[in-house]
Amino acid sequence: MIGAASTLRTWKKKPLIKNPFLRWGLFITVIAYLVVSGSAIKVDPNRIAMGASRIGKLFSGFFHPDFISRYKYIVQGTLESLAMTLAASLTSMFLAIPFALCASRNLVPKWVYAVFRLILMLIRSLHVVVMSILFVVMFGYGPLAGVATLMLNSIGFIGKLLAEDIENINEEQLEAVRATGANWFQTVVYGVWPQISTRFIGLSIYRADISFRQSTIIGIVGAGGIGAVLDTAMGKYDYNTAGAILLVIIVLVLITEYISSSIRRRIA
Repeated sequence: MIGAASTLRTWKKKPLIKNPFLRWGLFITVIAYLVVSGSAIKVDPNRIAMGASRIGKLFSGFFHPDFISRYKYIVQGTLESLAMTLAASLTSMFLAIPFALCASRNLVPKWVYAVFRLILMLIRSLHVVVMSILFVVMFGYGPLAGVATLMLNSIGFIGKLLAEDIENINEEQLEAVRATGANWFQTVVYGVWPQISTRFIGLSIYRADISFRQSTIIGIVGAGGIGAVLDTAMGKYDYNTAGAILLVIIVLVLITEYISSSIRRRIA
């Protein structure tokens, strides 16, 4: 018994990289990279001190919001953000469906699948701010650039996730519809849509919620909405108005979050 007990060894988790030289070399490389990156930031104590004082002024304005001085612009910017979100969401809901169908491996030829998957990948590769800058250059300042940005971004979001859901549907139900002699369109209507309709509605509502939040950001680069009013207030160091705008954005985001969550729970 003593000999058997002496042969027992404590369990140790196997390392992710077995070669110790490679493991420690990688660790040292990462540490060296972080040190070099940190030195490139050039931390300036004076700038940090100035920033700390500005943070105090900003929070002071946040706790003493001014809704009166720029009331007209705040209301106009808020309504503009809501209108941009609604227009982009409704348009993208319809346009995302053909993108998702054509990006599903089990519904279309391989070359069609590859082309539309590439398009969705390119759309998703662009950040919403970068995309809004491109549309501002194309269409000029204003809500049109914002609607185009939110619409294209929503198509990429809904199209990709919906295409993945389509590829995971029940193939037996799909084959049963095809066995009746149904064409491609009839197969989609009777074999695909009943299986993804609830998911599509949930994705669309969730995406509309995201679009409203993004509409408050893209206005900073001139794409309309309440973000443009916030950027103007910040540029003029009018922190009281900026605080009022931030409160409006927070309240609206909470309301849209509650509404979208309630709807998703009902359709789940």
